[in-house]
Amino acid sequence: MTQNTGWGPAGGQGPGGPGAGWGGAPQWGAWQPQSPQPGVIPLRPLDLAEILSGTFATMRRHWKQLVGVMLAVQAIALPVMALAVVIAVASVFSHFEPVFDPPFGEDPTSEHVVPLLVAGGVLFVVLCVIGVLATAVMTSLCPAVLREAVMGRPTTFRTMWRAAFRRAPAVAGATLLSVLIAGAPVFAVLAVWIPLLIATASEGNAPMLINLMPVFLLVTEPLVVWLTIRFSLAPAAVVMEGARPVTALRRSAALVRGDWWRVFGVTLVAGLVAGMVAGTVFFTIQLPFQIIGTIGMFPATAGVQDGSDVTPAGLITTLGFAVVAVVAGIVVGGVAGQTFQIAFTQLAAGMLYVDQRIRREGLADAILAEVGAPAPAAAPTAPGAA
Repeated sequence: MTQNTGWGPAGGQGPGGPGAGWGGAPQWGAWQPQSPQPGVIPLRPLDLAEILSGTFATMRRHWKQLVGVMLAVQAIALPVMALAVVIAVASVFSHFEPVFDPPFGEDPTSEHVVPLLVAGGVLFVVLCVIGVLATAVMTSLCPAVLREAVMGRPTTFRTMWRAAFRRAPAVAGATLLSVLIAGAPVFAVLAVWIPLLIATASEGNAPMLINLMPVFLLVTEPLVVWLTIRFSLAPAAVVMEGARPVTALRRSAALVRGDWWRVFGVTLVAGLVAGMVAGTVFFTIQLPFQIIGTIGMFPATAGVQDGSDVTPAGLITTLGFAVVAVVAGIVVGGVAGQTFQIAFTQLAAGMLYVDQRIRREGLADAILAEVGAPAPAAAPTAPGAA
């Protein structure tokens, strides 16, 4: 009998080819051998501490690939976004003054307002598309790295770059579908609330409807959270199983079913840890830039207070240096914090995916077969047993 390998769904069609998969989860009795650990986690059902420690271990072992690819993506996406903004502003620059500073007593005409609205709408769509694609690349990178980390195999920047870009469109599709489905309750409330607000605006009921809006949204929040957690493992399924977006959503729902509260708790804790560390990283990186900018302003401010001669050029130069230093700190700190937060949360979600498949589908045996490691020893037979 041939041992099935691969990361595809049990008995299904995955990247490993037809029939890639494995049988049911192993039985855990009173005697439990030491779990094999070819990579960052032991190949057995994981607890919260092991999921978090495995996530940190993955980031520590493969930080070059994670940081390198993520920074490369942002180095491409941010300038493209800036270029799109410059092009949009330049194309309608002549319409700004007639709209925002019209002659006294005159209202802006449609020939100036419409181009601004069109340019703003197009720019919004372009920025959203670029942002979604960049985020999808970074999101697909994490399960690709995690797969190698779990099996204890080395990775390279080029390999992870190709893997991230290859699965990014499917990850973007799965993410958009999950957002649309999870956000459906909110969209339904807005679809009713906005026309009602417009219809009752002339009757003086608009303030009441505006005040009730948070209540309506609060009512939909539990369903939104439930659906979000239900589809939270879809990106990992896309990358590790080669699944299409709809299939990935179904796989995520199947893996979360029956363990929703556990998946929710681990996801919440991982999000809190990622937020706290990302905030600390941002503050740590941004603080030196802010100090440099503040120190750079001392000569000009001291000269103004002492009544010394301070040239306008010198004052502008000093203030410009301070502003550049502070903005640079915010940008660098923000990029570093965002990089860590995305990496940690997506790796933790990937850990949950691996853990759920170990519990339900015997993924540990498939991993051991793929890395060529021996299976764990069988439980010893009790004395006197037949």
